[in-house]
Amino acid sequence: MSQLDPAALSGVHTGPLRAGERVTLTDIKGRRHTLVLEVGKDFHTTKGAVNHDEMIGRPEGGVVTTAGGAQFTVFRPLLYEYTVGMPREAAVIYPKDAAQILMWTDIFPGARVLEAGVGSGALSLSLLRAIGPTGTLHSYERRQEFADVAELNVTSFLGGTHPGWTITVGDLVDEIADEPIDRAVLDMLSPWDCIDAVAERLVPGGLLCCYVATTTQLGRVADQLRYHGGFTEPSLTETDVREWHAEGLAIRPGHGGHGHTGFLVISRRMAPGVDAPMKKRRPAPAAYGADYAGPVPRNVLPEQLAANRQRSLDDSDQIAPAVKRALRRHVDAQRSIHPADGAQRAQPAPGDGHDE
Repeated sequence: MSQLDPAALSGVHTGPLRAGERVTLTDIKGRRHTLVLEVGKDFHTTKGAVNHDEMIGRPEGGVVTTAGGAQFTVFRPLLYEYTVGMPREAAVIYPKDAAQILMWTDIFPGARVLEAGVGSGALSLSLLRAIGPTGTLHSYERRQEFADVAELNVTSFLGGTHPGWTITVGDLVDEIADEPIDRAVLDMLSPWDCIDAVAERLVPGGLLCCYVATTTQLGRVADQLRYHGGFTEPSLTETDVREWHAEGLAIRPGHGGHGHTGFLVISRRMAPGVDAPMKKRRPAPAAYGADYAGPVPRNVLPEQLAANRQRSLDDSDQIAPAVKRALRRHVDAQRSIHPADGAQRAQPAPGDGHDE
């Protein structure tokens, strides 16, 4: 059996730049322009043009200058640059979150990975590079147009098809293959609907990661995993990235940064028939009140649930203690300023039936 070269499936190329390759031109302000090299073609800017022939056959890391004096560095694009600039039909999982997913779900060469919600293929590229030529990635996407764009983006970056990648169009619960998986990544609107189907195929010790955009989804997924019982207490995280400026003694946070994009819910699969231990504590006040419609975790006892929902009906329990104290101080202050008001209000008015 012939050995597959991992480098051939990574999308990384070395050596002199060749016609047909994608390159990134970056100006002094950090603005990037991606183009495909073609013999005889020009790249036009407001400061003049650059001929592609000036880059073809030369090593990466060169500098080209337009007729107007604008300079650009020339490099092959990195994976993160490609994923944020590639064509898309759906929103992508950004590099800062993709990096967290690969690390915290421990994606390894040869892994059998399930991905639901392929979108435009950004995370698929990172997963395929991590699993290598011997791993498998089975991606599921409900919309054909999204799957088509993802396939085009992935094959364009890799320079061909990955032998371990399969895309299935359809709903995950209906189309999921009956095959063991080591890792699962769900990027969808309602991942809690797929927990049971994924759990049946995830091997003991395998990892599940759900990428969600809102706190409502975050809480619902976490409670669904607790309710299921076959997963460890989920880890709930959000990743922010802040840029910095350093020049001599002028060191400060930069003006740019990457704030909220989504939340990660990560949990491990327990052995068959084994329920994960749960913390023994009362739920937070009104956590599972009358307005809550999701699953109730196994560690919430019926009497605790009843008391929790009763507390949610009492508006006073929803007022923060600090606010209560402030209101009490306000009332006491008013009484000290107008001590007779209370007594005057307590006296019946003439003619109200109590003046006899």
